[in-house]
Amino acid sequence: MAKKNPEVDAYIAASPEFARPVLERLREIIRAAAPQLREELKWRVPHFVGNGIVVGMAAFKAHVSFGFWRSKEMEDPEGLFAGAPKASMCNIKAVKVSDLPSKRVLTAYVRQAVSLDAMTAAPGGAKGRTAKRRAPGKRPPPEVPDDLLAALKRVKKALATYQGFTPSKQREYVEWVTEAKRPETRERRIGQAVEWMARGKSRHWKHRQGGRAGG
Repeated sequence: MAKKNPEVDAYIAASPEFARPVLERLREIIRAAAPQLREELKWRVPHFVGNGIVVGMAAFKAHVSFGFWRSKEMEDPEGLFAGAPKASMCNIKAVKVSDLPSKRVLTAYVRQAVSLDAMTAAPGGAKGRTAKRRAPGKRPPPEVPDDLLAALKRVKKALATYQGFTPSKQREYVEWVTEAKRPETRERRIGQAVEWMARGKSRHWKHRQGGRAGG
């Protein structure tokens, strides 16, 4: 079993009192279901990682949220994703341990997510996601963070611009947002990104053609 990450220990300890037992229960179930996953802090919250991110969890002021990175590709026999935003990572909320799905249900979902993650690197994996089947040097479109996607959806011109970008230009914006170290910096970058895309601009438009043209 992968070692516990002290940074995750510290995150849970610093979380609101109500959230600690919920986070500990999620961690316990995930580690038991998929002992090979590594614990990492990404965007300052705990994630469990294999070939890529598999599942993450976070504590907020009034609830704990957790979800599966590739929920859009997962089967949902228990309806855990019902009503969740149609983004890359489904958010399921809980305030107390009894709000969580049963250990049996969560274990099944975690193992399904792990199997999906494993196919990314396995030869002959599904949906052409493997390195073997992908054209050399070609990368898929980036996963859009929930907060960036929500902001884009509020401004139709910005969303249309983003959807019209090549994967590399999409990735420039996504990485700029996700690399922010502080929540306020991330929020500011999202606002700036939406403003620029509403004007049809790429992330580095100021450095292209002297900042006089979009793209």
